[in-house]
Amino acid sequence: MMTARKIALDVGDVRIGVAVSDLMGICANPRETYVRCGDEDRDVAYFVEYAKKEGADAFVVGLPKNMDGTEGPRAEITREFGEKLRETSGLDVVYVDERLTTVSAERMLIDADVRREKRKKVVDKVAATIILQSYLDKIR
Repeated sequence: MMTARKIALDVGDVRIGVAVSDLMGICANPRETYVRCGDEDRDVAYFVEYAKKEGADAFVVGLPKNMDGTEGPRAEITREFGEKLRETSGLDVVYVDERLTTVSAERMLIDADVRREKRKKVVDKVAATIILQSYLDKIR
C-alpha cells in the first residue's frame, strides 16, 4: 500500500499539465495546468514546492516518444526537465510513454461536449491524469 502521492506532469513548452494520485495509489486526479514562466529553474522550483505540499515521493513525467518508439528532440527536452526535478527535489522521476495521451484527452473532452476554448485550458491536466493513471495501473 502506498503512503505518498505521485505527481504526474505533462511537460510542454508553454503549459505543464498536473495530476496527483490519491494516497492509496489507485486514482489519478487532475489538478491544474501550470503556465510556464520562461525561467526553467523557477518552473522546477514551483514543482519541488508542489511535491512538498502534496507529500509526494515521486514525479511521473510523460515522455513524448515518436510513433516508432524512438526518442526525438522533444523527449530530450523533457528528460532534461525531469533531471532538473530529480536533482533539485531529491525525488524519483519516472518516465511514462505518453504517445497519444493528448489525443486521448482531447477526444474525451470532445465526447464530454467541452467547448474548444475550455478544452485548451484543461487538455494538459487531463493528459497528465491519463499518464498517471496508466502508471498507477501498471505498478499495482
